[in-house]
Order: sequence, then C-alpha cells, then structure tokens
Amino acid sequence: MNQDTGHSMTGNQGPQERAIVIGLVTERDHQAEERAAASLDELTELVRACGAQVEGRAVQFRDKPDPATYIGRGKLEEICEQARQLEANLLVFDEELSGSQTRNIQEQSGLKILDRTAVILDIFARRARSREGKLQVELAQYEYRLSRVFLINEAMSRLGGGIGTRGPGESQLETDRRHIRLRISKLKRELEELGQRRSRVRDKRSEAGAAIVAVVGYTNAGKTSLINALAGTDLVAMDQVFATLDPAARRMELPDGQVLILVDTVGFIRKLPHQLVEAFKSTLEELRDADLILQVTDLADPDAVAEAEVVEQQLKRLDAQEKPRVQVLNKIDLLDKPVPSYLLTPDRHGVDRVVIPLSVKTGQGLPELREALAQLAGHQMLNYRLTLPFRESALLAYIKNHAARLEEQYTESGAVLSFGLDRRLSGPVERYLQGAVAADSEETTDSIQGKKD
Repeated sequence: MNQDTGHSMTGNQGPQERAIVIGLVTERDHQAEERAAASLDELTELVRACGAQVEGRAVQFRDKPDPATYIGRGKLEEICEQARQLEANLLVFDEELSGSQTRNIQEQSGLKILDRTAVILDIFARRARSREGKLQVELAQYEYRLSRVFLINEAMSRLGGGIGTRGPGESQLETDRRHIRLRISKLKRELEELGQRRSRVRDKRSEAGAAIVAVVGYTNAGKTSLINALAGTDLVAMDQVFATLDPAARRMELPDGQVLILVDTVGFIRKLPHQLVEAFKSTLEELRDADLILQVTDLADPDAVAEAEVVEQQLKRLDAQEKPRVQVLNKIDLLDKPVPSYLLTPDRHGVDRVVIPLSVKTGQGLPELREALAQLAGHQMLNYRLTLPFRESALLAYIKNHAARLEEQYTESGAVLSFGLDRRLSGPVERYLQGAVAADSEETTDSIQGKKD
C-alpha cells in the first residue's frame, strides 16, 4: 500500500506491476559499467518507491542508442523473452526515451513502457503537498507528455493506471496537444504569480538581515534531519526519496547573536529531468539567492562520491556553484572505513569550502558546524564601534532591532555602541557616519577660517 495516498501503486485497475529495468552502456570501460550499474540500482529503488516489483534487469552494450528502439531490436526481443519468463508487464528504461522509441518498443513488446523521467515524475506527483508543489509537478508532467499524447491515449485504454499516470488526471491527459498547451500556459501563469510571491518573501528575509543558508544535497542525504538538529525544529524527516518538494525555512540563532535562515530544498538525483528543473525554477531560485550553501553528503551511501558530483553539477547548472560553501559529511557514525579523500578536499572544482564530518544522530561535529556557519556568516557582517548622540533615537532603535553582538554603554554624550550588522542593512549607519564626518569637516573648516579672520 502507498503510505501517502492509501491506494495500491497500480490503483484499482490492472495487475500488480512487475518490472524489468534496462540500461545502456556506450563506453567500453570498467568505470562506465560501474556507473551504469549504480544508476540501475538507483532506478530499481525508484521503481520500488512507486510500489512496483522489480523482477529483473538488463544491460545493453552498444556505441550509441538505437534511434528506433534505444537498445536495438535483437536485444529488445531478448528482454521480451525474459519478461515472459518472469511474468513482467512493465519495462523501465534508465534514460528518457523519445516518443517514437516508446511507441516502437511498446508495439514490439506489447508491454507497458516507461523511462526514468516518467518514474521520477510519478514520485514527485505522490510527494507534492503544497499548491505550488502540485502545480510544478503537473507542469513538468504535461511538458513531458506533450510529445506522447498518442501513446498515452493508447496506454490508458489498454494498460490501465499505474506508474506514470498519476497527477493531472487521466481524463485530461486524453485531450489533444492544443488543450495540453493551453493547460501548460495556464500553469506557467499561476506559477509565475506564486514565484513573485516567493520572491517578495525572500526580499523580506533579506531586509530582516538574516543570512540565508540553502541546504542542498542528494535526495535522502539527511538535509531535513540536519536542519532540525541545528534549528531545534520538527520538520518531518522520512527515509525516502524526494520527501521534501516544498522548501521550508527555519530560523537558527548562533551563539554570537547572528541569525541564519536555513532553507530545506528539493533533493538532487542522477539524470534529474529537465522538465522538473524548469518547472521548479522559482523553488530552485532559493539556491541562487542564498548567501551560503550547506551541502549534505550521506557518507553511509556506497556511492557517496558520485552523488556528491551530481550535486556539484546541479549547482553549476543553477549558477550557484561559486557561493560560500560548507560541505557536511553526514552519518560518520555509520562509516566503517576511512572517509574518501576526494570528499575531504576543500577546493574541489575550484570552490573553497569548509568540510565537516558529522553525525546528526549522535551530535558529533554539530558544534564545529555551528562555528563554521558563524564564521562564514560573519563575512557578511560589518563591525562598528561608535558613539551615538541621544538625539539619534530612531537610528539607535534600528541598530537594536538589526544588530548582532550588540554591546552598549551610556555616557553624557550618548550611547557608546559596539555591534555587527549585515552589510545589506548597513545603509542607515553608513549615511549617519558620512554625515558625521561631513559635519566634523565643516566645523574644522569654520574653525580655521575663524582663526584666519
């Protein structure tokens, strides 16, 4: 049963889905084979997360994909025989297929055909909770299905529901391309409005002077659990892929008084569909607008190095790779071997970062992480020491509302203040100081002229 919806993965129609996962290796070397095997392992987990059984797997070796059937007609016949023996009714390919490839494979096999993109979209449809999240997933699904309308019409009538049919609704999916394009346009307009609202929220955070920390990582790396540990919150953390689709922001106060806003973001994955990246554009802008990146890697995952590379590629894709970075190597308590030296390298990809092994479960490394965040956030701060006359009561109130590490003493001439202030909020203080300097300069000039007279 699906814990999220209370319905069987295959819905109330048709038999239990029994799948064979299929990969293609185009490079003849050991590393390419290992990457393909790891990707198929992951695809297997994704298919299982959708509620289907994975009965077998197959790998084809060829120089490039076959334009008609992706893996070649001979290999497809071999897999069809394997499916008959295993009583499988679903073939899932580890790359996105074209509409014509899907149709050709479906006609030759007589089975339901899905690709990795369809599976990921199905999981996103199951996980989406907020209105924005549901709209984003729906948009991605329609973009994906636009060139596959004829396939969907056939599949709906012959194969029933199941993976890849969840989301916008079957009756809507049986419309023609014109109606789908109209729906896409409407979804984009709604998401644009929600994106503007999200942008205003980000502006308000910036005005409040808190440094924004985007928490990123591979799906199921422990990002939400880490935020809970740092901020003392109770965001729902689940041991499943794509548990977080809707960014959640939580306030974290550092020992020195600085305030950070930790933003939980959607997890990355190999071959993240471009439709999702585009549909989740406003959500992923949280990364571009962040002051710091807190990157979480699951050390207990055997594929931790490759997953860290996927995150690097996605950050580059989103123009966020140059931001100050803290690399957290989570679940150090579960590691029974040395940490891979590659992950400990602080200047990978030309990006300086602080690397901190830790365990959210045991608390090991959390104090060091808080200190690292304080130091990096401190780079966003300007330090001041000044005497403020009592007549500047409005500026004094502003400083008290926004300053960190505020120390104050009162003398006959005014308030003696020592504090740190986010450089984005420093305008009022800088204007006061410039005015004070200008006033001192005028007084000095008048004094000199008076002596001359």
